[in-house]
Amino acid sequence: MTRRIRLIADDYGLAPGVSAAILDLLDRGRLTGTSCMTGFPEWEAEAERIKPLCGRAAVGLHLTLTDQPAVTGRSSLAPEGRLPPLRALALPVLRGRIDERHVHAELDAQYSRFVEALGRRPDFVDGHQHVHFLPVVRTWLRARFPEGADRPALRGGPALAAGSKVAAIAALAAGFNRSMQRAGFIVFQPLAGIYDWRQPEKFTAVLQAAVEGLPEQGLFMCHPGHVDETLRARDTMQAVREVEFAALASDAFGASLARANVAIMDGRG
Repeated sequence: MTRRIRLIADDYGLAPGVSAAILDLLDRGRLTGTSCMTGFPEWEAEAERIKPLCGRAAVGLHLTLTDQPAVTGRSSLAPEGRLPPLRALALPVLRGRIDERHVHAELDAQYSRFVEALGRRPDFVDGHQHVHFLPVVRTWLRARFPEGADRPALRGGPALAAGSKVAAIAALAAGFNRSMQRAGFIVFQPLAGIYDWRQPEKFTAVLQAAVEGLPEQGLFMCHPGHVDETLRARDTMQAVREVEFAALASDAFGASLARANVAIMDGRG
């Protein structure tokens, strides 16, 4: 029997080269979908490019609370108009130095830009640097999508496995899957695709392990892209995106799927 898995590319809308690479892979049938960053000036144009794929591909919202310009401008979350690094986000929110209302306002603004540009709610929600696992974002998700509403699915946490990065993300996600399922959300799990992107040579092995080991409807996250000047100005994750794109587009990847009798799900589930 064919086993179906989800491959979701993060960061659509981050830079033109990233968006173009993701659209290419969607056209090749090598991705289930992508999660969108809506805070950049190019978002409306990028939304027009992906809009024809909505329905066939899963198009989600990539909540962004770190390292990029804030849609809502200056606030306790972004005193200079720029979102903080992750290490300067979680504890200050818990200790009240960042007003939870300002976090929720930023998330509301990103969500509104998604809906206004695409004319629909996101198929799923996840987070840049996994910020959707933070308690302040869990609260927002429950409030924004109340019980009985047409809710997006959520990206869940990873299964416990060796490696400090997986362990750190699993700790951040502690209780997320169960609590959000109890609240009525569909949670895509388990999450795979976590590795040290500063070692791009590891990606092919991580991808192959997912093909061989992910359970039915498991989720593999990835970050394919083409490097351009916009990406260089906005993000430190650069050359590895080309490596991921090449691997996902390759005939070798297609052959590995066939050998394992694995199919990539589309956006219709």
